[in-house]
Amino acid sequence: MKYILRFLLIAFFGLVGYGYLLKNSENAEGDKWIGLGVLLLSLVLMPLFIFHRYRKKNIKDFVLKNLPKEEEKSENQ
Repeated sequence: MKYILRFLLIAFFGLVGYGYLLKNSENAEGDKWIGLGVLLLSLVLMPLFIFHRYRKKNIKDFVLKNLPKEEEKSENQ
């Protein structure tokens, strides 16, 4: 999974870089390549990265507990 994420990140930078290269050479297709890179980042890379980082974690560790009680303590002091 780590290698897939690295490959996709390199592909993202490659697509965006190629798009800017085309855009600077007065080619109209530059925006298309930049857009493909952004779509790759947002629709493929980010969900895979989030899945990879949190697949073995316990979700209950990230949930806020006793939040109203903590607010009451800070208001009374």
